[in-house]
Amino acid sequence: MDLSFTKEDLEFQQEVRDWIAEAYTPELRAKMAMSKNGYLDKEGQVEWQKRLYEKGWVAPNWPEKYGGPGLSPSERYILNMELSAAGTPTVSPMGISMVAPVLMAFGSEEQKANYLPPILRSDVWWCQGYSEPGAGSDLASLQMSAVRDGDDYVLNGSKIWTTHAQWADMIFCLVRTSKEGKTQEGISFIVFPMTTPGITISALPTLDGPLEGQQEINQVFFENVRVPIAEALVGEENKGWTYAKYLLQFERGNAYAPGLRNMLRKARKIASLEQSEGEALIRDHDFSRKLANMEIKIDSLDATEQRIFSALSAGQAVGPESSMLKCEGSDTQQAITELILEATGSYAAPFIKDSFAVARAGANADLPMPQYAVPVAPSYFNYRKTSIYAGSNEIQRNIMAKMVLGL
Repeated sequence: MDLSFTKEDLEFQQEVRDWIAEAYTPELRAKMAMSKNGYLDKEGQVEWQKRLYEKGWVAPNWPEKYGGPGLSPSERYILNMELSAAGTPTVSPMGISMVAPVLMAFGSEEQKANYLPPILRSDVWWCQGYSEPGAGSDLASLQMSAVRDGDDYVLNGSKIWTTHAQWADMIFCLVRTSKEGKTQEGISFIVFPMTTPGITISALPTLDGPLEGQQEINQVFFENVRVPIAEALVGEENKGWTYAKYLLQFERGNAYAPGLRNMLRKARKIASLEQSEGEALIRDHDFSRKLANMEIKIDSLDATEQRIFSALSAGQAVGPESSMLKCEGSDTQQAITELILEATGSYAAPFIKDSFAVARAGANADLPMPQYAVPVAPSYFNYRKTSIYAGSNEIQRNIMAKMVLGL
């Protein structure tokens, strides 16, 4: 196992750092500092993703035949590491990292030609229609129906926790096309425009208090929605469960350590500014111990991620390790937001609904607390989701128990 970077890797790392220093503008940095959830508003997201596209780095895992940059495994790891360490906006995974690999593997040539180029350019925004009110971790129990009527499917049902559905031009969706046999055997994978008649989007309230139109999650209702089967169906009918499992390997198992280091730097910075008994909080022995323990945890996670990266570079597959990374990474994210909240203290109490307005106002913002405190409480509340989405951590632990311990 070789965990060291080559001379070429280090040169690429410096190229990435130089590019970030130029492309990640002060305006984008200021806006990102006010983000409650790691994303910007849609305008900011598209601006950043188009910058990555122009450099050729927006889809580092894509094959070159579809417009990918042809990076080596180590270069992909370095790119992700440096973007995370710099605190850049998270690239929306729905199009680039989730539906695109499914289209590449199972879509028709026409679907690939129609959908992949706009996804790469961030010209078309996608959302995911998986979970339903009665089907979350037990996704195979989904009930949204797709009934054949001539050349169309007629869709009825709803999807929930649909991230940024209000921004989306397209949706990829799991629907029930058969009730015969096992529940997994009657599911199909379809794609269609969100402008199709019969679709209604309802924002879901969250504790981070987003502005209207800026909500992160939604419930989407489908009432007699007609979509052409020839255009909508990806792969074979009733094979959607296979495609869904294929997609999930792209949703889980990302490197967490670089982003966690960036979060911990924020905790240290705030602790150096806040006071406790007449001196900087960072000098408080109890708080310093918490910071040190968190740093040790991140170092351990980083070493584990590098071992996995080394295995991937050698052509090995990732198995239950992706579940382990998801559990440890999300638990640590939550722990750091708690630490930041503790460091900020009472300054985190005032609630600023439009945090991006603070970024726009800059030094002229009229606030009852320091600017760094504005997103602290909303981020704390928002990050409670990380142990639930992409397969709850309880489910991930069951997977590890079965695959590693044989239980």
